[in-house]
Amino acid sequence: MKSYWMQMTDTGTVLELRDTPRPEPGARQLLVRMRAASLNRGEFVIGHGLHGAAGSWKAIGGEGAGEVVAVGAEVTGFKAGDRVMGRCSGAFSEYALMEMDEAIHMPETLSFEQGASVPMTFLVAFDMLVLQGRLQPGEWLLVNGVSSGVGVASLQLGKVLGARVIGTSGSADKLELMKGLGLDVGIQTRAPDFAARVMEVTEKHGADLVVNAVGGTVFAENIRAMAFQGRLATVGYVDGVVRAEIDLDALHAKRLTLFGVSNKLRTRAQRAAAVPRFVAEVMPHIAAGRIRPQIDKVMPLAQLPQAKALMEAGGHAGKIVLRMD
Repeated sequence: MKSYWMQMTDTGTVLELRDTPRPEPGARQLLVRMRAASLNRGEFVIGHGLHGAAGSWKAIGGEGAGEVVAVGAEVTGFKAGDRVMGRCSGAFSEYALMEMDEAIHMPETLSFEQGASVPMTFLVAFDMLVLQGRLQPGEWLLVNGVSSGVGVASLQLGKVLGARVIGTSGSADKLELMKGLGLDVGIQTRAPDFAARVMEVTEKHGADLVVNAVGGTVFAENIRAMAFQGRLATVGYVDGVVRAEIDLDALHAKRLTLFGVSNKLRTRAQRAAAVPRFVAEVMPHIAAGRIRPQIDKVMPLAQLPQAKALMEAGGHAGKIVLRMD
């Protein structure tokens, strides 16, 4: 079968499309004929830790959708022929293994490309907004980089939870597109200069929950934009800035909560723990069309290098998906 592998060096990445044996499912695994898989920026970020030690090779791709071909001896709830989506290792392949606890039945209303765009970003958004962020109806949600994959998922999930959403982006066109997905207020900027506008539109209340998918350059500005008892989720650092000063006076006086969202150090059981609640609380919205994965571009598997370059150029809004023809 065809499978993409990546070697991470100290300065960049090397991609290689290989012919490899088709894997066999373990006791609690599904063998899935992959039909689509989507890109996630974190997998390609130097030093992120998802790809192993520098110089090593790893089969890549973190989420996808397809049809079950075979199941392990202890698998329940899934059978050959089922349409599934989920987080899985080696998703940029013609076949991949998916853990039973991570697999999700795909609604008939979703295409494989849409299904491949859900598991990673929407589970991350669920972690930020619900499990840790405790977002309530009527609260203000601020999303830095709202047109990114995680940004779009946070916007859509925030709206079905009843929040009012403010989003930042450097592109007026992207902000206009996001308004079609429910964005209440768009702020066109790539600079840390949005706190005053947030305070203006919230009538000096501030953002109850902030999703920082940009990084250290906007961290201090997010603190300034936060409401009393606000929560700040740090989920990425596309700006490459991983350090920032903390205003301890604001942290103390406003009783702020700061938390990170990452699967880097979590065990397999910890990663899978949220899936049942996600299926119960979010999948009905997806099945009914109240949440529709935003796909920017679909490309064939062989064009992963071009898809990666497109993602890193930042010209997309939503997810870039590979199709396995």
